[in-house]
Amino acid sequence: MWKRSKGSGRKVCFSLVHQYIQHFNEKAGNKSAAIRRRSKIPGVVITQNTVSIPEGKSVPDFKCKLNPVNVQEGKSAVFKALVIGEPKPEVTWKRVRGSILDKEKYQMKYDDSTGAYLLEIRAVTCADADTYKCIAVNEYGKAICSVALNLTDVVTDPSDFRKLLRKTNTNIFEENQTEKVNERNERYRDTLQRDYETLGTKDMHLMDMKMEDKRQQMLKYQHGTSPPDEDLVRKNGLIGGRCAKDAENFTLPQLDFAVKLQEAITEEKDTALFECVLTQPLPKITWMSKGTVLEDSEKYQISVSEHQMIHRLLITDCSDQDKGVYSAVAGSATSNAALDVEADLEAAGKKKTGGAGIDLEEVVKQQQIKNQEEMEKILEAVKEKHDAGELTEQKTLSTSRKEGQIISLTEPVKYSGSDMHDSNNNCNKAMLNGLSPSPQQMIDDVFGTDEPEETKDGDGRNKLEEETEHAVQESGDTCDEQLNESNTKLTPKKKKYESFFNEDSEAEELIGLATQPRRKRIGPLIEDATIDPGVQFIWGLSDINAIICENAELTCKLSKEDCEGVWFRDGEKIITGDTFIISKEGAIHKLLIMNCQEEHSGKYRFEADNRKTEAVVNVKDPPRFEPEDLNAFTEPLRIKVGHNAVFKLNFLGFEPIKIKWYREGEELHDDASSTRIDKLANHTRLLLSRCQRRDSGEIKIRLKNEHGTAEAITQLIVLDKPTTPLGPAEITLSSATCIEFKWRPPKDDGGSPVMNYVMERQQIGRNTWKKLGEIPGVPFYRDTDVDRGRKYCYRIRALTSEGVSEVMETEDLQAGILAFPSAPAPPKVVSAFDDCINLSWTAPSNTGGSQIIGYMVEKRKKGSNLWTGVNASMEPIKEKKCAVKDVVAGMEYEFRVLAVNLSGPGEFSNPCDFVFARDPKKPPGKVICLKVTETSYNHFVLTWTKPKDKPDIEDEAKGYFVEIRNAQSLEWSRSFTITTTYTVKGLKAMDMYWVRVIATNDGGEGQMEELSNYVLAMPPLVRPKFTNKKMKTFVVVRAGNTVRVTINFEASPPPDIMWLKDNGPVPKRVTVSNSDGASQMLIPSSERSDSGIYSILVRNLAGQETFSTEVRVTDDPKPPGPVEIEENVPGTVQVTWQPSPDEKLDDRLHYTISKLDSTKHTWTTVADRLFNNKFTVCNIMPGREYHFRVYAKNDMGVSTPSESPTWAVGRKKEKLSLTLPNREERDLRCAPDFIVPLKLHAAPKGYECYMSCAVTGNPKPRITWYRDHINLNTNTNYYISNTCGVCSMLILSVGSQDVGKYTVTAENALGRSECSTMLSVRE
Repeated sequence: MWKRSKGSGRKVCFSLVHQYIQHFNEKAGNKSAAIRRRSKIPGVVITQNTVSIPEGKSVPDFKCKLNPVNVQEGKSAVFKALVIGEPKPEVTWKRVRGSILDKEKYQMKYDDSTGAYLLEIRAVTCADADTYKCIAVNEYGKAICSVALNLTDVVTDPSDFRKLLRKTNTNIFEENQTEKVNERNERYRDTLQRDYETLGTKDMHLMDMKMEDKRQQMLKYQHGTSPPDEDLVRKNGLIGGRCAKDAENFTLPQLDFAVKLQEAITEEKDTALFECVLTQPLPKITWMSKGTVLEDSEKYQISVSEHQMIHRLLITDCSDQDKGVYSAVAGSATSNAALDVEADLEAAGKKKTGGAGIDLEEVVKQQQIKNQEEMEKILEAVKEKHDAGELTEQKTLSTSRKEGQIISLTEPVKYSGSDMHDSNNNCNKAMLNGLSPSPQQMIDDVFGTDEPEETKDGDGRNKLEEETEHAVQESGDTCDEQLNESNTKLTPKKKKYESFFNEDSEAEELIGLATQPRRKRIGPLIEDATIDPGVQFIWGLSDINAIICENAELTCKLSKEDCEGVWFRDGEKIITGDTFIISKEGAIHKLLIMNCQEEHSGKYRFEADNRKTEAVVNVKDPPRFEPEDLNAFTEPLRIKVGHNAVFKLNFLGFEPIKIKWYREGEELHDDASSTRIDKLANHTRLLLSRCQRRDSGEIKIRLKNEHGTAEAITQLIVLDKPTTPLGPAEITLSSATCIEFKWRPPKDDGGSPVMNYVMERQQIGRNTWKKLGEIPGVPFYRDTDVDRGRKYCYRIRALTSEGVSEVMETEDLQAGILAFPSAPAPPKVVSAFDDCINLSWTAPSNTGGSQIIGYMVEKRKKGSNLWTGVNASMEPIKEKKCAVKDVVAGMEYEFRVLAVNLSGPGEFSNPCDFVFARDPKKPPGKVICLKVTETSYNHFVLTWTKPKDKPDIEDEAKGYFVEIRNAQSLEWSRSFTITTTYTVKGLKAMDMYWVRVIATNDGGEGQMEELSNYVLAMPPLVRPKFTNKKMKTFVVVRAGNTVRVTINFEASPPPDIMWLKDNGPVPKRVTVSNSDGASQMLIPSSERSDSGIYSILVRNLAGQETFSTEVRVTDDPKPPGPVEIEENVPGTVQVTWQPSPDEKLDDRLHYTISKLDSTKHTWTTVADRLFNNKFTVCNIMPGREYHFRVYAKNDMGVSTPSESPTWAVGRKKEKLSLTLPNREERDLRCAPDFIVPLKLHAAPKGYECYMSCAVTGNPKPRITWYRDHINLNTNTNYYISNTCGVCSMLILSVGSQDVGKYTVTAENALGRSECSTMLSVRE
């Protein structure tokens, strides 16, 4: 692609078409053109009419994309559009094929509740399947959105499903093909419209005709005819004949990236930049990320340089979601680069990168020079090959992407040397002038032109044959984006090489290449690099809607004034007559259609110098009014209250006409009582009966037919007498000689202005009213005929042309009393200096009913009781400010002020604060060491050190402002203190607060000092700690009684408290109550099932603490079962009994055995804390009787005893006889042996444990107890006994240290025996 260099002094254009457009716009002074914008809503096209839009205004746009509608035939379809824009756009609907003029079938509505514009299509048929467009227009632009209406089939016969399936497949294929064609047509139309708008023409009808021709060609192709491309080529003579035989191919350098994208690294919330440089100018490239096309928005800012070679993508407010690979797509060339977003670049050890990192403008300059050199080499190679006669058949001239590599292949064509010489000179001259030769100019310069001489002007320059707006290309073709089609008419020879610049058959069709016979050019070309485009349209014709019986005018403007033209209607030439008047004003040509009729509708065309523009004139007959009737109707109608109002208006228009009447925007309907509407063929009448004042307002009539709408507006004014004047009366001046007061006019003047007010006065104390007469219609009165000290009451009536209002009576107004003003506010010190102190004050709230005539100011030194006046008593100060100059430098003064009115001086104000008479001070510096020393839930304490004094820089601080802001609020609250300690109160517990302190003095406020972190409203962290002095770990409660466990603690912040039972949640019947520093667990009526270990968990931010207590809910035990006695060893008895029923419910239940000897009369305890159901009692003497009692005991008490039967061992009494037998020596010795071994024991922790066994042996064995092989005989914690072979050991308090294996050994001279058992402890 070629363009002008910077030295040319003109803007760089993308194509020849744009060069011509720019040239003609500059000549015509047309600097404005429609601007195409992209909408955020897919499928919406926005056209902006003006370059700048005022603040608060906007072009129309759609809130959301229109949804396609699939509907069955015979049913209704509804399209819904939501439109935005300021001012409010006007919305219309259209369809691509066909019209929607049938108002019964196509109904356009507006939903006030949702703000949606609706298009309802009733009784849908196959003919209604089409693409519909919603168009929103206001004065700043328009927006268009398209939507499809599709028909669905209904199958009722199951046998038709197979046919439906085949039909569906066919429809799907056809729909896909149609969608592709429509999408291509839309791109084609957008490109065409952009060039039309850039050109400045309004002839959009011609563009629609071109689109329709293209659509018809595509329909032919779908129905089996030859493809449009082939038809186009045949039409233009590009295949067959000499053109096909002489065709040559030229290959341009492919579009590529001179500078590709570079990787970018940025920080979160920062921006990232991607830049690239193309080898050829391109107005737009595609930016993509993660498979999505990026659009220009606030997030992604896409820009392009003026020369269209540098493209940039700026990503704002980067985040982790923006990481990834970004691509720039220009035609078939692609460049990729990655974006990395870091939270903190310094922490990651990276630096921010982005952009290309080089001077892109320098790269562009080099690339432009390179492109120009390549083109020069192509021309030079062509010339050399031609001069050498080496051009051969069927070869192509091209250049590779590498600089300097040229391949030249051409077909045999004979040229004269003078032609090549002239062409080379022309190209070189153009390059020397700073303009790269255009493709068309290169072809003309190298191969010459075959145009006849009559087609050239006197300078030998070619005239433009086709309109520049015909030269557009498909936007999707990369080569077409680089080179646009030339606008000049091409000869057959030039067509051969035109394919070098354009390969799109559709664009060739628009160019309209001519196939007229040409003859050879004779003579050399005149050297001139400028191409004269000939006559062009500055603006073309525009479609108009004419009103029947009125005049219509078509205008267009040419680029030259000396050019004549011809007008046509539907192909027939128009001549000036009674109906048509043709005129010309300079370059502007006009066609005036007089007294338009329906037969004047049609397509009008204006042709000048083989240029043409077309427009369609539609003559319509909308509703309209006669001017005289309309002027009479718009005059306001004035009637008196209770009378009837009649509005009548004649109209014209195509029937039927819908007539609607409105009052204040609300539609009126026939109402027998008050409203009557008559609707006739050519006039209508509205009758409003017995009108009241509230019926006043705007009356509007609206007429509507299929050609348009007409409206007329008038005003109805119902006249009545005015309402009462509004009070209360406000006194503006009260003195001994006059009273001035004012009031407000009536709220409703009855439709007529107030002319006068009727005044009456009554002196308080009298019964008569004095008429004061009428005053002008200003609500103000000055009464000078008053007596001092008297009170008066006034009556006021408003007078209009319709009558007199009701009376308004004022309050009592007093005149002539001595009313002194109240005290003003304390004066304020504006500034202070060594020799002057400036004061200001405000007027008193009560002036005493008269005007303030001045003020008196007094001063007093600090420490003195004497007030002295600043101004003389007879010279009050008129203004509310004063400069006190009678002061001594360094002294402190206070001031007060009083107001003086007509009655005299009032009271003095309170004195102001003391102020030094000295020059202004410098503001203090920052406070030092700001910190928080104490915190709680409702307050915290701040301390700081006052700033240092720096002479002439920072003066001493006289006070401090403490500013507090809750973290959830944006407002700061300020407090003042003179100390360096401040307590902030009234805080919300656990809220966060920001704190800053500002030092201040007479010179102003210093810099603020702010805490680096927020302050949390809570005391310092305290780990939970229990404070009970004696905390019980075991609690016994009788069943049915209340269980109450109270735990005291201290913790900060307030902890979370949780109660558990046996490591699980407490039952619902357990009540837990918490307070500051205490928690209580309460069981109102306990049961045995409430027994268990209860734990409390106290936890906060500082830590947690737990405590457990065992609660035993029990009752008096029940007695054991029957007791039995058995003798196993002489001298001992074994007492056994049945367990108590409570043994299973209470694991701490144990037994006690008492014995009664017949020789004694007291019961003695022989065993206690027995956890089994038997016991061996020793020392049973024969001849005695024994009774045993067994008691069940627990933590609550002792049961009734269970008694055993009487046990006695009789003593045999025999006669003593002595028979001396033969004595035999027997050995009674035996080794030790355990006849009753030890049993396993499992005792509760803290309880007693009793172990016993029986052993025999002779001689008596020595008994030794061991625990885990440790001798226990000498351990005082164990009570060990050995009575008559019964060995026992008692552990008084079982603990975890007592768990283990216990062994008893019996040893004598004959041997050794041992017995073992295990002891376990239950928690």
